[in-house]
Formats: sequence, structure tokens, C-alpha cells
Amino acid sequence: MRIVIAGGHGQIALRLERLLAAGGHEVAGIIRRPEQGDDLRAAGAEPVVLDLETASVEMVAAVLQGADAAVFAAGAGPGSSVERKDTVDRAAAVLFADAAERAGVRRYLVVSSMGADATHAGDEVFDTYLRAKGAADDSVRARTALDWTILRPGSLTNDAGTGQIRLEAHTGRGMVPRDDVAAVLAELLDTPATAGLTLELISGSTPLSVAVKDVAGN
Repeated sequence: MRIVIAGGHGQIALRLERLLAAGGHEVAGIIRRPEQGDDLRAAGAEPVVLDLETASVEMVAAVLQGADAAVFAAGAGPGSSVERKDTVDRAAAVLFADAAERAGVRRYLVVSSMGADATHAGDEVFDTYLRAKGAADDSVRARTALDWTILRPGSLTNDAGTGQIRLEAHTGRGMVPRDDVAAVLAELLDTPATAGLTLELISGSTPLSVAVKDVAGN
């Protein structure tokens, strides 16, 4: 498959690019800064320099043309402003979905966040982030032209992945290594029967491939 990843220099995205490239897939990662390109090439991905905060739908659709799947893994990141929670975590996600529809890319994965909710209350920056992610998820879930899956990991760690997870509609709070998040995304891309699901992910006791098959109803 050809897979295009928004937020291609993110910690989860780089891990996913390595996995997909090792699996024989053709991977492109959208980045904002040209100097990030070497990290993507080292991971086996083709860097595409494009700022999703200023790009048009047509510009993003051109990058997605001919792709088999799209993964939205971009984020404003820790320490970013309230404004960028909206322009990246919400608006860029909606733009990427619009572009996927325009390019005819049906398979669409979203890296969201546990607790994402457009109606979440609170005045802290993290509250704004959860509202932005929730609004983006709602926009994606309303689309019939996308075979979407939304993944909501718990608290992310840089521990080595274990391959043992809990993947359900509602898992409750927990932690999960970024290694395992990337591995789950790769497995979801290979499991089209997970389309239409919003899934929470934390570490657990079920082998990763088994957990994905379970939610897919296999």
C-alpha cells in the first residue's frame, strides 16, 4: 500500500513509518520543516514538506492522490498555544479528511486522545486540546466517504513496546508505549474491518494482533 501520514515527524509517526517501510509499504510523511526530512528518510519514508495550517485542500489532496490510506498523526504538541490546538488538532485534521475525500482515499486513521470530547469542560490548555480533538473526531465520524478508524491511546510513554495491549471502545485510563501505538496503527491499516470504530488503547494482557482481530469481529 501507499500510505500518507500527516505529522510525519511525530514520535508515533516515525515509529509507524519504520514499521510500514519494513513491511514493504510505500510511505510518505507530511512535515513542516525541510530539516526534518533526513529523519523520515532514515525511517524509510518519503518526506513531503507542507504546512497543514496554511495549505489548501487542493494542495493536500495532491499529496494524497493515489494513496491507499491516510493517517492523521499531527498535533500542536506540548507547550503549544490554545490557538494552535485549534489550527492543528482540529482544523488540520478536518482539512486532511477533506483532502482524503477529494483524492478518493477511503481508508483513514486518526491518532486521537483518550478523553477527546467536543463538549469537554474546562479552561486549561489541555481542556482546549481535548475539545479540539473531539471536534475533529466528530467531523471524521460524520463522513460516509471515509472508512475511518479513530484510535484514542492513553498516557503515552517511551518504554519499549510489549505487544500486549487492551483495545476496546472503552478501556478506562492507563498508559501505553508509543511503540505499541504505532504497532496497533500498522495492524489497523491491515484490518479494514475495523472501519467505523472508535477505540481506546492502553497496555494490557492481550497480544496485539489478537486484540485487533477481536475488535474487528474476526
